[in-house]
Amino acid sequence: MKKSFRIGPRAVLAFICIGVVLTASYGYGVLQGWFLLNNPSREQYPIRGVDVSHYQGDIDWEVLSRQDIRFAYIKATEGSSHTDERFRENWDHAADTELKVGAYHFFSFDSPAETQAGHFIETVQAFDGMLPPVVDFEFYGDKQASPPPVEPTVQQLWAMLGKLEQHYGMTPILYATEETYRMYLEGRLDGYPLWIRNVTGRPDTDRDWLFWQYSNRGRLDGYTGDERFIDLNVFAGDEARWAGFTEAGRR
Repeated sequence: MKKSFRIGPRAVLAFICIGVVLTASYGYGVLQGWFLLNNPSREQYPIRGVDVSHYQGDIDWEVLSRQDIRFAYIKATEGSSHTDERFRENWDHAADTELKVGAYHFFSFDSPAETQAGHFIETVQAFDGMLPPVVDFEFYGDKQASPPPVEPTVQQLWAMLGKLEQHYGMTPILYATEETYRMYLEGRLDGYPLWIRNVTGRPDTDRDWLFWQYSNRGRLDGYTGDERFIDLNVFAGDEARWAGFTEAGRR
């Protein structure tokens, strides 16, 4: 007669405890940036890059540029008057590396498009080979709880993008979270390339994206700020498409 195999209550409890410990360890590892929720295929997305601001503190651009990245976007301005305190040094030092470099503006819902564009243009001097300007369009403060009306906001975005395009001679890029994309951009401003943020899964949009910010908890060497993480991004294309895209900044 075959003997039945039974798992006793102690064994069940042990398995549960092991599962809890492993889950907690993985969750802690994600929070610390040791494990990434997203890990895009390097074969599919060979072109990698970062975006930075004053939060990364003093950046050694030579060290940062040697860590399998090809581009960097640097925060320049916010609203109509604020300039990132680290922009000038980041802009100058990054341009001395082999990286392709671009600047981004953090869009304010409370400031006119004309003065926001003017502030960015005054701050960011174009140079041969720079990447197209980016407008970072995401909620801040109480805007998520009380979103501004759609049509006036889109009109302001459209006006700012148009002024940047006219000045720099390149089509600007729109950075958005999936939340701001669905609320404001879905079916609108399709003529502007999309840089989408999704740090928990693949982007889910009704149009193609150009850049994907796949993690806000990357860890690289070369910066000393209070923020120990750095945003990680991929470009949607191979070397040939990247070459064509970067050629747009040649003058």
